[in-house]
Amino acid sequence: MKAVRIVTGTAVPLDRTDVDTDQIIPSDWLKRVERTGFEKGLFSEWRDDREFVLNKEEYAGAKVLIGGLNFGTGSSREHAVWAIQQYGFDAVISPRFADIFRNNCTKNGLVPVTVDADFNVALMRAVEADPSLEITIDVQRLTVEAPAAGLETTFPLDSSTQDRFLEGLDDIGLTMRHETDIDEYETSRRPWLPATR
Repeated sequence: MKAVRIVTGTAVPLDRTDVDTDQIIPSDWLKRVERTGFEKGLFSEWRDDREFVLNKEEYAGAKVLIGGLNFGTGSSREHAVWAIQQYGFDAVISPRFADIFRNNCTKNGLVPVTVDADFNVALMRAVEADPSLEITIDVQRLTVEAPAAGLETTFPLDSSTQDRFLEGLDDIGLTMRHETDIDEYETSRRPWLPATR
């Protein structure tokens, strides 16, 4: 997992509530053996509509996805996070995330930014009015700001999750912080016990 300290870029305003993981990445895409190529399936059923926000040229290359209330509900498919990341997003902003989706985000390096509902609406409207509006998410300071629109707020992130982002640590990386202790334990194990390496 790569370290994430600051995410800066434009945003896509996805003004829909209760977006579930089946809408983010339809189940047909779960048959893939590879862990790549999911960006093509991101909101694929909605993208059939030429007016869907991801199809609008003015939002191409955005780094931030602004969702409505209750983002990432439904099944626990990690593919939803992969699809969002592989499309090019580094962060998702919403007033509320489903717990499992949020957890999948933190384990894969996609920053879930929980903001007040009023701020979320104001930011979404600002991006709709000006698709070139630049947003900065600072994981160190736990702030979201769009200076040109006069918008700034903080967001919660527990210290262990914040550390994961700042250090670029997935579950394996966290475990490998204890490599010396693991090696020391292995040398003291009785030879008849199964090896862990």
